[in-house]
Amino acid sequence: MLSLCICGTAITSQYLAERYRVNTPMLQSFINYCLLLLFYTVMLAFQSGSDNLLHILKRKWWKYILLGLADVEANYLIVRAYQYTTLTSVQLLDCFGIPVLMALSWFVLYARYRVIHLIAVAVCLLGVGTMVGADILAGREDNSGSDVLIGDILVLLGASLYAVSNVCEEYIVKKLSRQEFLGMVGLFGTIISGIQLSIVECKDIASIQWDWKIALLFVAFALCMFCLYSFMPLVIQVTSATSVNLGILTADLYSLFFGLFLFGYKLCVEDRAEYWIPELKPGSAVQLDINTDFASLSLTLKASALCGGLWLFHSLKSSKGSRGRSNREPLKN
Repeated sequence: MLSLCICGTAITSQYLAERYRVNTPMLQSFINYCLLLLFYTVMLAFQSGSDNLLHILKRKWWKYILLGLADVEANYLIVRAYQYTTLTSVQLLDCFGIPVLMALSWFVLYARYRVIHLIAVAVCLLGVGTMVGADILAGREDNSGSDVLIGDILVLLGASLYAVSNVCEEYIVKKLSRQEFLGMVGLFGTIISGIQLSIVECKDIASIQWDWKIALLFVAFALCMFCLYSFMPLVIQVTSATSVNLGILTADLYSLFFGLFLFGYKLCVEDRAEYWIPELKPGSAVQLDINTDFASLSLTLKASALCGGLWLFHSLKSSKGSRGRSNREPLKN
């Protein structure tokens, strides 16, 4: 279900960017944070004792400002990336957050991994590198190489900030409460995204040619994000942030299927090299001028990145995930 929510946010963002030329990533996130504020922050306001909103703000307000800033900017960078690169590139490159998440879990939550886990992460990073290289080569064919590179960099930065947010989320939902995490993210996320919205997106919002289709896409994006934020802490409570992020790799497959049917992505074959690329015009596709070895290697490593992630997920699941511990012994498979 989490994967479907992520896929829903990706599809609606891509539709807004490609079909309607709507470039308002902060507005999209702002609506989601408002929903979290109205539901979970209000819930905290009516709690008593140490779980009360005012009591939490007095003790930890600055920590939640930093958490809210990381979460807001992660959402902004990922949604902004759809203006420059493709749906499948964003969904595949965001797996970069997994090794970042594992590194943070190692130092913050004292999680420990075996060699098999590190090998799978190395394969994942290798796939990310070839994905960026392939995107740059594809962009050169239509003189958009620099834009594609910008989009890929935005995804990598956003994935890293998501990893920071997820590690904090795991700590809070296991040590404190799910309502506290969602309520405080909703409060400070609304404030930070509202300020950033008023600074960077006023002209973009004013230029939107509103109709029911655009409004429906905004609503669909907000609902998918709200469901994702609401359900992810429940899963993290019984597993870990690393296991959850590995489990939602299936969103990449969903995005690929939707990209094929909704955005005209197709398999382009030239000589013996083949590659998944977006169709730029009806009935046409970009012809990639790359050699067979690189194309085959790129496809193989991208497939290996997903397989390595699933392999890592299986091994972590069998060892009950990368849970925070006080000891420093490796997890047993």
